[in-house]
Amino acid sequence: MSDETATIESPTREIDKVVIRLAGDSGDGMQLAGARFTDASALFGNDLATLPNFPAEIRAPAGTLPGVSSFQVQIADFDILTAGDEPDCLVAMNPAALRANIGDLRPGGTLIVNEDAFDERNLAKAGYDSNPLEDGSLQGYRVIRVPMERLTKEAVKDTGVSGRDVLRSKNFFALGLLAWLFHRPEAPVIEWVEKRFADKPEIKEANIRAFRAGFTYGQATEAIKVTYVVPPATLPPGTYTNVTGNTALAWGLIAAAQCAKLPLFYGSYPITPASDILHELSRHKNFGVRTFQAEDEIAAVGAAIGAAFGGSLAVTGTSGPGLALKSEAISLAVMTELPLVVVDVQRAGPSTGMPTKTEQADLLFAMFGRHGEAPLPVLAVASPSDAFGMAIEAARIALRYMTPVLLLSDNYIANGSEPWRLPKVEELPDISVPFASKPNSPDGRFLPYLRDLHTFARPWAVPGTPGLEHRIGGLEKEAVTGNVSYDPANHQLMVDTRAWKIRNIANDIPPVEVEGDEDAELLVLGWGSTLGSIRAAVRRVRSDGEKVATAHLRHLNPFPANLEDLLERYPRVLIPELNTGQLRWLIQAEFLKRCDGLNKVTGQPFRVAEVEEKIREILKEAR
Repeated sequence: MSDETATIESPTREIDKVVIRLAGDSGDGMQLAGARFTDASALFGNDLATLPNFPAEIRAPAGTLPGVSSFQVQIADFDILTAGDEPDCLVAMNPAALRANIGDLRPGGTLIVNEDAFDERNLAKAGYDSNPLEDGSLQGYRVIRVPMERLTKEAVKDTGVSGRDVLRSKNFFALGLLAWLFHRPEAPVIEWVEKRFADKPEIKEANIRAFRAGFTYGQATEAIKVTYVVPPATLPPGTYTNVTGNTALAWGLIAAAQCAKLPLFYGSYPITPASDILHELSRHKNFGVRTFQAEDEIAAVGAAIGAAFGGSLAVTGTSGPGLALKSEAISLAVMTELPLVVVDVQRAGPSTGMPTKTEQADLLFAMFGRHGEAPLPVLAVASPSDAFGMAIEAARIALRYMTPVLLLSDNYIANGSEPWRLPKVEELPDISVPFASKPNSPDGRFLPYLRDLHTFARPWAVPGTPGLEHRIGGLEKEAVTGNVSYDPANHQLMVDTRAWKIRNIANDIPPVEVEGDEDAELLVLGWGSTLGSIRAAVRRVRSDGEKVATAHLRHLNPFPANLEDLLERYPRVLIPELNTGQLRWLIQAEFLKRCDGLNKVTGQPFRVAEVEEKIREILKEAR
């Protein structure tokens, strides 16, 4: 801390966790302020999880409900699994932010409001008939009224910033106040500002002054009687960094290419919420990464297929609408049996839907969204830090089995963040596969569809290798030779062969692991981003002496080999999903096992309490 703010006179209370949400207009910098608070907390040593919430409208009118942006973070001194159900502290930068978020603030929680924004015009735009700061409607909360705009203007005067830019620093004022209230270190924020705005000295100075003004206001005001500190968490030893799901996935793809000893090609068309994977990969050309921003989704996947044919670790990334456009080309990759990783960062649909909101509704599309019999492996990321390892796993399967692989993430994972322990380089697997180098038949010919007896994969022959010239394309192949064939029996054989190759992968993936009681009445089964909510809910219920178990699927096609036996051990199975029951449909169809569902499609992740309530309901029925 700086010399001016080193002494904090307010009594300090130690707490084990706190949930904080910042909310304001999309131009108020809530995501930036939340990210800086998060990074400071990570450096302090807390465990954490975040939930950014962006407006779906690109330019919603300022001060209106559709334009509200928020950032929620939970910090704790123990291992946590979610960003929290309800905030303990809410920062509302204007009436619309208050109205959109006050219903989530826990009773008795702390509400910090920018009182300067609560004028007649802004109140009307937010739909208020009276000023909630004056009408008594906020009596159930600890309200701290702060004239942020006036104090920010005072702090940044003489910095050279003028006009509308003066108030752009009020998010840093709010950040400074939170840093004082929760004993966050100042240095990480100031260092970030100095680096980020090094070429804009007036903005750099304004943001630093506003941040320090917010910190000083916390010390000087009598409105805040108590400050809080969340001690560092005890985590396994290692070097940690705070990562979002998109960043971890991008790093995982880079690591996969290094582990495969191949150049990485990433072909993509910008689409929310997958674009940041392209942005991150474009920064790492030093690792042999080639990024290609195509003119459309079809060109992006077509270029990736070409890169796979040419011997690269080929990846294309998109979200649901783009996956629909890529489907014909993905079928081509199935037919040609080329290794290709397809990343789908799911968002709420159908069509354009709600681009900035989360959903798990692409599972059946990932399974069946291609014409003809075109099976491929489907994997799912479970958390932001899990994206690194699952990217490597997707690449491993694609290369080993010569197949496109679909890797599902979603908006919650993509933009959420958590601490991640950096793996040691020697811990990473060798996933390299040899290219074909010589003819593989006794008569000296190259047979492009002569299969490996263990994996059923065909050889990977890089174009230009002498003697390995072969036919490739979307027409059906003759078994072994790869020549075009319209023979009915051959088509049956090739369809069956491609299907068997995918099903055989079940023997090469980890078994499903169970957390909880083996003799439980209920198994809670999940996939994707429901991991944190499910595990936290199960742990709550088990802490009351109830017997419950949970398992989480990362391999969705094929299912792990032990899944059927696992399901039969439990009388009841509950599957929470952010869709209308897609995994439940697959489980019941595959194993004829009746399952209970907990489903919602609101664009928001599950709260722990929602899953907990359903678990208790089923346990009560079982008795």
